Amino acid sequence: MKNSKAGSRLEKLLDRGEFVVTAELGPPKSVDREVIDSKVEALRDAVDAVNITDNQTAIVRVSSISTGIYVAEKGLEPIFQVTCRDRNRLAIQADLLGACLNGLKNVLCLTGDHQSFGNHPQAKQVYDIDSIQLIKMVKDMRDEKIFQCGEEIRNSKKAEIREPRFLIGAAANPFADPLEWRVNRLEKKVNAGVDFIQTQCIYDMERFEQWMEEVVSRGLHEKVKILAGVTPIRSLGMLRYMRDSVAGVRIPDSVIKRFEDAENAREEGINFCVEQIKRFRKMKGVAGVHIMAIEWENAVRGIVESADLLPRPNGV
Repeated sequence: MKNSKAGSRLEKLLDRGEFVVTAELGPPKSVDREVIDSKVEALRDAVDAVNITDNQTAIVRVSSISTGIYVAEKGLEPIFQVTCRDRNRLAIQADLLGACLNGLKNVLCLTGDHQSFGNHPQAKQVYDIDSIQLIKMVKDMRDEKIFQCGEEIRNSKKAEIREPRFLIGAAANPFADPLEWRVNRLEKKVNAGVDFIQTQCIYDMERFEQWMEEVVSRGLHEKVKILAGVTPIRSLGMLRYMRDSVAGVRIPDSVIKRFEDAENAREEGINFCVEQIKRFRKMKGVAGVHIMAIEWENAVRGIVESADLLPRPNGV
């Protein structure tokens, strides 16, 4: 692949202009392989890559990199997450080298949910660097072959090695005010070297369209691939909880009303996701969709199929 950054399936599809589909795969709070295996089978051939979360919601789970290695052996392409919450720059760079050593090619750089939300609220937060600094650090390791301190990564410039190589991802939240500040933050991540963006889950489609219009007006869509985030709703209670308790989520009253009137919330949740994806495919600057079916991976294939996105394209 000419001028490839990582050589991953995800990179190839994005470069070809395919409408990419990624999904979330949360590791278990145990070493029960059957939990991971069942999620792999639910997502196999339905998506192009899977996000392996890094202690999501600040709850202890199997590590993102270890799960990513396991998932790759099962035939799914992983995007391993790295948060700034739990590790300093020494540990993060060591983990990045270890991920590369084991063949992982896609990384998502995140700040991380605050530890007060998780099962160890007394844990000491790290936040040695922030997500924008993390993006820059990964880019310098990949492109300049240097550690964050400026020291050269030994032997990394040899033609037969040329490592580490990662496709660099990050998150974006279009829903906090003011709108311009959210686009400014995205631009900072672009300037730091991000290759693709996955957004917060979207329910306020009008606000997302406004954000995308500003992104396109600045030409940022030509510098980074944007995947729009969706989360299928399973119940009215879940929707209200996300509205009231999940930071960064914005749910209009019209969406609440739609689910209040629905006979079957699960069916309505899937229908709403499918409608969103079909709208995303027509939006300038949207390169794909990221489906965050929280502990509902079995719903993903039906959503992708109903959105006319099966079969998935060949990543070779």
